[in-house]
Amino acid sequence: MYTLGLNCCFSLPGREIVPDLPQWFFHDASAVLIRDGEVVAAVEQERLSRLKHTNRFSGDAVQACLAHAGIGFEHVDAVAFFFDEAWTDKELFHQYVEHPDVMTRSARELIKDRVCELFGYELPDDRLSFVQHHDSHAYSVYPQSGFDDALVVVMDGRGEGASASIYSAAGDRVELVASKDPSDSLGHWYTAGTELLGYQLFDEYKVMGLAPYGDPDTYRPVLDELFELLPDGDFRLDHTRLRAAMFSAGFVPRRRGGPFEQRHMDFAAAVQQVTEEAALHMIGHWLRETGHSRLAIAGGVGQNCTLNGRLLREQHLRDIFVHPASHDAGAALGAAIKVEADAVSGLSRRRIRDVFWGPSPARPEQTEVLLKKWADHLDIRRVAGIEERAAELLASGKVIGWVQGRSEFGPRALGNRSILADPRPAENRQRVNLMVKKRETYRPFAPSVQAESLREWFEFPEDAATPDFMVFTVPVLEHRRAELAAITHVDGTARVHAVDREVNGRFWRLLEEFEALTGVPVLLNTSFNNHAEPIVDSVEDAIRCFLTTELDHLVVGDFLISRSPYARQARTGLVPRLCVDTRIVRESGPDRAERTVVTGEYTKAKRVPVSSGAAAVLLAADGERSLADLGVDLTEPGGVEALAEMELLWSERLIDLSPR
Repeated sequence: MYTLGLNCCFSLPGREIVPDLPQWFFHDASAVLIRDGEVVAAVEQERLSRLKHTNRFSGDAVQACLAHAGIGFEHVDAVAFFFDEAWTDKELFHQYVEHPDVMTRSARELIKDRVCELFGYELPDDRLSFVQHHDSHAYSVYPQSGFDDALVVVMDGRGEGASASIYSAAGDRVELVASKDPSDSLGHWYTAGTELLGYQLFDEYKVMGLAPYGDPDTYRPVLDELFELLPDGDFRLDHTRLRAAMFSAGFVPRRRGGPFEQRHMDFAAAVQQVTEEAALHMIGHWLRETGHSRLAIAGGVGQNCTLNGRLLREQHLRDIFVHPASHDAGAALGAAIKVEADAVSGLSRRRIRDVFWGPSPARPEQTEVLLKKWADHLDIRRVAGIEERAAELLASGKVIGWVQGRSEFGPRALGNRSILADPRPAENRQRVNLMVKKRETYRPFAPSVQAESLREWFEFPEDAATPDFMVFTVPVLEHRRAELAAITHVDGTARVHAVDREVNGRFWRLLEEFEALTGVPVLLNTSFNNHAEPIVDSVEDAIRCFLTTELDHLVVGDFLISRSPYARQARTGLVPRLCVDTRIVRESGPDRAERTVVTGEYTKAKRVPVSSGAAAVLLAADGERSLADLGVDLTEPGGVEALAEMELLWSERLIDLSPR
């Protein structure tokens, strides 16, 4: 039985179901195909559309799943959507009321329309099911924990009518025992704090990284007016009054792009502390009440690795499993699992050790053909024993992009789409932040370590299972912190990822070779992307990221790739194309003068002013002529500046440059 799980809204590029649809409206679109309880493929739509956290219909992701399985849509026995049908229609209704010129369509009609349009298949009503949102999360994590019984905790902004749901699970039974009202939402609490720090939705993880720099006591008296622990694991947490309370306390919110002052760090620390106390209070009570000694966690709050680390160390559990795709993309998986389990009256339970569920990788000969298209820009060599050569480069101070096999499902790079560096020099933290990520220098990087060496470097409980996924923040052993300066956060912790030889043999061998050279079986590992894009998926994505950052080398399979010494001159031979959501508009600038701006239709916050010459090149771009054909000449006045503008737009993923 093939079951397809969907998380998405229903828009297509250039065809939004309503104008200016909020990005939070069914965000993190994904598709997951399972067969008899096993994942066949799972892909986030953002990896293919290249729009971070997209909520558009996950048609590309569906196609990738079907292609990997070698089937058509007609072979799918059931389709599962990750929210309740009546709730989804109600949310659509609110959007339609605000846009009375838009034709109203139900969620069921919209899904069937998209399937018919994109796949030429009339989806029967009896093959389409809708699953309660928190049930979708619960069924993603409990079966894949492999537990025979567990307390299952889902925490996020909100599902249909709850912000946290507690389940008691045993065998095939997953029973709801308690829930929290959205008015006390941990997810909305954290988002409200994120906004006061000059960040936006989906930036909550940045606050988690900032918190260790602050003193929570500075603002706890203010937050305690909004927060109270109650009997029986309950709590009161009023996120709606957070802005007013901080205003009354004289707090000055950070402006986007502005500096971080100590008050901002102190506030982040207090928000994080309240979150941890509320979650620990609730979870601790229900562990005692149900008698479970195993814990399974999903939902967006499940990505708070600092909270997870405290649960790991303080709750005296037999085991804890946090799903590596705890966010809403993972809810598509749970919806599929639940619908299939209901159909066959059984729940397949097996501990997952990896989430390498992305599209099928290209064969080496296909990769070589693709790379050779970039021969004017890249120096390409096929290397026997690539792990040994990559380890030598890393040990000598180089930073490399690493692409192997199928991509990871979820927000963490786990050794198949990673940027890697030496974890020892402290300066590597700032270097990678600035050369690749273009992000705040305070933010930490995670380590990957050989599983057998985990407890020689990190304070990880002896009886806990190997952390195959980057979901726990734990202390670095005190006598190792100076040696692991690039991955040790200001509070002495790290979000650790243990690499088992049986799970990812090539990445394990790279760590082995690095240890042979340095005595350290650890690497700095961060997701392979720049600041403007999701994690890379295809080889083309990796090349694009490599050429628009200061990465030293790129490794794809057995290929070692460097920049050609003539790459800058050769770039005028690349063909420019506007990305699917890019628009060129005229507007008034800060000085009220008219200017031309290149912007993204989906992510409107991304706006880059350009010269009239650059605008002329882009408006003339036809997907056939190169930059040189369009008048960009490095020997002519303004040519270097014009190319620099094109390169900036390329790095912001507003245009693409590619060989003919």
